[in-house]
Amino acid sequence: MADLLFNPITLTFLLVLFISATFTFTTIILWLVIAYFKSNLRATYFEHRDRILSTIEYTENEVPVLLGFFHPYCNAGGGGERVLWTAIRDIQRFFPYVVSVVYTGDTDASKEQILAKIKSNFDIGINPNRIVFVYLQKRYLVEDDRYPRLTLLGQSIGSLFLGYEALNNVIPDVYFDTMGYAFTYPLVYLLTGIKIAAYVHYPTISSDMLQKVQDQTSVLLKRGVYTKSTIWNMGKQVYYRSFAKIYGYCGNFADIVMVNSTWTKGHIENLWRRDADIVYPPCDTERFSELPIVERERFIASLAQFRPEKDHMLQLQSFAKLLENNPDFREGEKKTCLVLIGSSRNEGDENRIQSLRLAAKELDIEENVIFEINAPFPKLLEWVSRAKVGLHTMWNEHFGIGVVEYMAAGMIPVAHKSGGPLMDIVTEYDNQPTGFLADNVDEFAAHMKTAIDLSPEEYIAMASNARASVCDKFSELVFGDGILRSLRRSLT
Repeated sequence: MADLLFNPITLTFLLVLFISATFTFTTIILWLVIAYFKSNLRATYFEHRDRILSTIEYTENEVPVLLGFFHPYCNAGGGGERVLWTAIRDIQRFFPYVVSVVYTGDTDASKEQILAKIKSNFDIGINPNRIVFVYLQKRYLVEDDRYPRLTLLGQSIGSLFLGYEALNNVIPDVYFDTMGYAFTYPLVYLLTGIKIAAYVHYPTISSDMLQKVQDQTSVLLKRGVYTKSTIWNMGKQVYYRSFAKIYGYCGNFADIVMVNSTWTKGHIENLWRRDADIVYPPCDTERFSELPIVERERFIASLAQFRPEKDHMLQLQSFAKLLENNPDFREGEKKTCLVLIGSSRNEGDENRIQSLRLAAKELDIEENVIFEINAPFPKLLEWVSRAKVGLHTMWNEHFGIGVVEYMAAGMIPVAHKSGGPLMDIVTEYDNQPTGFLADNVDEFAAHMKTAIDLSPEEYIAMASNARASVCDKFSELVFGDGILRSLRRSLT
């Protein structure tokens, strides 16, 4: 009997039986859990829908369509919010029967306060009778500082609970994620079966991140180095690859996928295995394009928050190389200055600014570097109307709205040769150049010299071409057409 029990064939059979039973049991439990939550949502569907619709006015003949925008940080006032509010405004114009339901965690702001801020920040008017705010109490579950380790996974799992809270308040007819919470898609699909749309600003994880970790590990292994660092990198590689697989699986549940750039499109299609439409984000080209294109002063302006990925240090190093190669740029008629314009949001930003000030002193360029911190918009406009060159050094920026603003304002861009600036923005227009691209100190220094030394005629020709390019490609009108074209089949 013992020989039969411990026979390899018998053991294999028992192992397969155990795995099958475990899988079947887990599947049944999961199905029961889904059925339970689905039943709860179904039981309150009409009650919650009527409650939402009771807050607005509509005629008995109207059949409102609820379009749910999952945007937990809707009151942040950044580029992602410009996308959100421009989309809602255009949907209100062309689909008057659609009621926009915005799921937000901004519990400290009333509907009136949010709409007033939208008008003040973006000059976008929203019809208050066609928008409802659903306030979420669990937004803390997606905040990155809550997860010092495994941040991506922690935030993604947290978004599941936040997504369920949203659905438990009201189930829309179409779910539109405008912040990149892909882990909510299978939840929405399994519990409601409604259409899912996504506007992706950047992938939560990209093949570049995976490749970077893989390259670091490969270098260590080739050297025969087996240390804590090697093991850590191998663990990171497994973590990132596993996360990418799950992220791709979740993204595949989206019915409509829109992305903000060619770079994002490539990564999303690779990970999600779905076709994505490029809908460039709306940029404030109209306000910047009102600035006159006339001969500018010898200022090189940088508009960027003082975040690590913006790589201000590369800007200082490149500018130092420019002055080293051209000593006459330090003073006199050809004196050239770098102006760093950005906001200081917290202590981390302030520490980075102090480090940059010290670096400018060590590089012996402090007399030619100006820091403009937390400048009001009129002051920002003053600088971009005076500067001749706009500098951008972030590697693989998914889009690059700052570069668009440079070009709309009449500056010659010198941008990083990667991501959105390379693929979408600093490209030829009417067979003429619109700026310069670089990816190292020497190239940045050389292109800054070329741009700053352009004759008045050369400058006006290139700046005018650059402005025409961005006004043609990145206006609110072009964005609205793209959004409406993608959503039309779900809203009609």
